[in-house]
Amino acid sequence: MEKSTAKKSPKVDNRSKIISAYIEYVLEHGQEPASVFKFAKELKMKEEEFYSYFTSFESIKSAVWSKLFDDTINSLESQEVFREYSAREKLLGFLFTWVEELKKNRSYLLVQYEKSKALKNLLPTEVKVFKDKFKDFANEIILEGKETEEIASRPIISDRYDEALWLQVWFVFQFWLKDTSQAFEKTDAAIEKSVNLAFDLMGKSALDTFIDFAKFLYQNK
Repeated sequence: MEKSTAKKSPKVDNRSKIISAYIEYVLEHGQEPASVFKFAKELKMKEEEFYSYFTSFESIKSAVWSKLFDDTINSLESQEVFREYSAREKLLGFLFTWVEELKKNRSYLLVQYEKSKALKNLLPTEVKVFKDKFKDFANEIILEGKETEEIASRPIISDRYDEALWLQVWFVFQFWLKDTSQAFEKTDAAIEKSVNLAFDLMGKSALDTFIDFAKFLYQNK
């Protein structure tokens, strides 16, 4: 009996297929599909099958942001030199690499957020998963920075460093959305200047040195 030479068709990654189809729909129509039923039908998929991957269009939008973070980290960690970076260099590396990932999805992100008033006052719900992942990453950087004394430990304030770095990331995103400079060179400059400012503020300052000296004099008088 001859063995069948027919090749098995590759397994379809329906989750990625749905995300890609959603992005394409938004780009072509300038808005999201009217309903999950119609969207699933266009994908030749039953509505209940869609719900085994996503609960709503909102969850697809969250998945897009989650992927932006994961792809950024995977790209960074594939570089052996990244492990040797200082805390400041790791944040710079993250932001520069993240912007490269944003560029791959610029048209989609512009449709969703260019004219969004919510960006000015309230973080869109779908971005919260990205924020949580980033803050975990930021806390690792902060811990490393404290161990190397690149970042100063300050009562109460230190506990808010991760939120301060997140605000910086969100600032970069909003700046990039509006950036019309060649190769987004102004965004690159904004990243470098804002990260340097953040680490100068988190680092040990002249005031910290003065306080340490004052404590020393008081304890040894």
